[in-house]
Amino acid sequence: MLKDFFSKKKKYASIPREEAKQEIPEGLMQKCPNCHKIFYRKELKKNLNVCPNCSFHHQMTARERIDSLFDEHTFEEWDQNIITENPLGFPDYLEKVEKDREKTGLNEAVVTGKGKMQGFETAFAVMDSRFRMGSMGSVVGEKIARAIEKAKEQKIPFIIFTASGGARMQEGVLSLMQMTKTSIAIKRFSEAGGLMISVMTHPTTGGVSASFASIGDYNFAEPGALIGFAGRRIIEQTIREELPEDFQTAEFLLKHGHLDQVIERQDMKEVLTTLLDIHEGGAQPS
Repeated sequence: MLKDFFSKKKKYASIPREEAKQEIPEGLMQKCPNCHKIFYRKELKKNLNVCPNCSFHHQMTARERIDSLFDEHTFEEWDQNIITENPLGFPDYLEKVEKDREKTGLNEAVVTGKGKMQGFETAFAVMDSRFRMGSMGSVVGEKIARAIEKAKEQKIPFIIFTASGGARMQEGVLSLMQMTKTSIAIKRFSEAGGLMISVMTHPTTGGVSASFASIGDYNFAEPGALIGFAGRRIIEQTIREELPEDFQTAEFLLKHGHLDQVIERQDMKEVLTTLLDIHEGGAQPS
């Protein structure tokens, strides 16, 4: 009996041939960087790119943001054909811009226009961090300033969703001038009785956070968004102190009075339409 036991042939698991392996199509799944669980992209998109497990807010494209907020077929895009030039002759700049156009389907890092949210008309601007990290070049500043001016002319509110790494280095001081241009446009809009709502998303940094993103009548943010001017490491090296773990997060800024509210993405449309209803007619918030 023992002899029979040791003489039995061992069975080995067979390795499937390459052609027998079931391939998972690229882009079908997405891993949450916060809880590390894997989900179908369709499932995430249906949940407004918010993790169903831990509520981590993944980034949204400009088009996804527009589709999530506006009544169907009401969004009208403005200044779609303004194209970036290379005024300083920065090497390979236009080639990089062209690559981002092909990758994103956008002409620049911001989409502007107007549409209706639950029937309330509003001017709108949304930045897309996939395009040159949402950096603020001359065209970005010009499109935002024009959108604010059109909102003033049409006597409708203006809402902006920011997502940016700051000024665009390839445009130097011309990029920094957009901070002044947009801020003046907002000031004139405010003096005319216009309502501006700013929503900061991940990330909103540099010159964008130091200008138009922070001077709305209402300043909101999405949960966990990185918001700040200089980088954490630079600040720590300058002040020679260790910063809090939640420094430069939306929650930290809310606690210190920089924000009016941190709003979950699923609640965003309801909050915005409630404010549009309250201020219908362009009245300033009290």
